[in-house]
Amino acid sequence: MHGWIILDKPLGLGSTQGVSAVKRALREGDYGRFKVGHGGTLDPLATGVLPIAVGEATKLAGRMLDSDKIYDFTVRFGVETDTLDLEGQPVAQSDVRPTPAQVAAVLPRFTGPIDQVPPAYSALKIDGERAYDLARKGAAVALASRRVTIHALTRHPGLEPGSRCSVDGEASGTPARDRGGELDEATLTAHVSKGTYIRSLARDIAHALGTVGHVTMLRRVKAGPFTLESAISLDKLAEAAKGRTLEQCLLPLRAGLDDIPALSLAPGQAGALRQGKILTGIAANDGRYFAIAGETPVALVDALDGNVRVVRGFNL
Repeated sequence: MHGWIILDKPLGLGSTQGVSAVKRALREGDYGRFKVGHGGTLDPLATGVLPIAVGEATKLAGRMLDSDKIYDFTVRFGVETDTLDLEGQPVAQSDVRPTPAQVAAVLPRFTGPIDQVPPAYSALKIDGERAYDLARKGAAVALASRRVTIHALTRHPGLEPGSRCSVDGEASGTPARDRGGELDEATLTAHVSKGTYIRSLARDIAHALGTVGHVTMLRRVKAGPFTLESAISLDKLAEAAKGRTLEQCLLPLRAGLDDIPALSLAPGQAGALRQGKILTGIAANDGRYFAIAGETPVALVDALDGNVRVVRGFNL
């Protein structure tokens, strides 16, 4: 049991609870004890792809944290909350609503490298304390701006719940886009680099449109190489544990390294690497490789000038 279980994380579940669910499945299926960790935190109010590393795959969890992610998310205009999502309390309001054309016009400003201030309610540390702990105590939280990259950002009207104009303070039954008017909500898809906060992105987009906003829906559809196509529900996880078929839900360790070429080794070479030795005279271009002996993963290695040395070894 060394590989990846990709959960389709439900609403309300924390990432650590996802890890606990996989540990429980391994235990209930009598698979033995394995290290388990996740490859990228998802807020409880977010759903979607949560890679869970099992066994030797936990050595690759750090690479997953560094990988790009793709999210679908909905911004509701008119109210900003302290958490920048549905969980928080309103801190600012605006009667301004953008038109579809205004939303389309502003998105290019948030594509490419941008500077972003993380939310006050985040897990980042300030003088040893989590920012969200300080925020909950009522302390002023000042987080430094960071550079992130938004590779792509597009609007998807078909995913939107149906924005409505306000007439004399009451919701109209006619969708705003059908009347050529303003949007109460906009649903976007963002392909982002590590360290990007979607809640901050939603806040900044709303500000650029002359209003305020917060996230009402957040779904991760891809994390590194993993997509919703390979994700399973908690019910499916529990069912597989009960039927002792959990290995059928386990993606191979190699699945987390689809961007790295394989380097085939002879048994003697694999044994030398496992002993921490440097291989010499290897005909490989400079770069990082996934070293294998037959079908067995050996190590992540770096090749330089014909020499190959271990970056991260696997005990398999």
